Amino acid sequence: MSAGAGADPAAEPDVVDLLLAQHARIEELFRAVRSADGAPRRESWQELVELLAVHETAEEEIVHPLARTSIDSGQAVVDARLAEEREAKELLRELVEAGTDAPDFAPRLDRLRKVVLEHATREERYEFPQLRAAHSAQRLAVLAGAVRAAEAVAPTRPHPGIESATANLLLGPPTAVVDRVRTAIQAALRD
Repeated sequence: MSAGAGADPAAEPDVVDLLLAQHARIEELFRAVRSADGAPRRESWQELVELLAVHETAEEEIVHPLARTSIDSGQAVVDARLAEEREAKELLRELVEAGTDAPDFAPRLDRLRKVVLEHATREERYEFPQLRAAHSAQRLAVLAGAVRAAEAVAPTRPHPGIESATANLLLGPPTAVVDRVRTAIQAALRD
């Protein structure tokens, strides 16, 4: 059930549960990309790229600003996560540009996987538990809705250097349109 009129936000998965589920899906997609080739690899790769892009954008717009002001050492915790996100975005952008058929795709994918999963582990250890402790279940459920809304208009490709909530809000929607059109065109050319 989606959080619509009359829905109880506390009955929805909270923001931490949503992000944890996405972290698990990201890990599954890394395995799928690594173990496939040809069209299945490209399809899993495209899904992974889009999930990583929208996931990080939503965290940058919704989760990290809240963590900055509501958890212990919030500024330092978030600054460290943003640095990790920028590194992941740069690696992801390089892999997107090279393509899944690049001769060094597999080792570069392994490097990206390591960076992304270490980042997720740090969020799960240093950020998410404190968010749960600092906010009510209802607030966390409402934030899950906000994350889903942010993801709906987020860019679907990596854009290193756009890690702040302000930059994402200003540049995200127009960039998302360009990304989604580019993806549609590339899919049409492959078919």
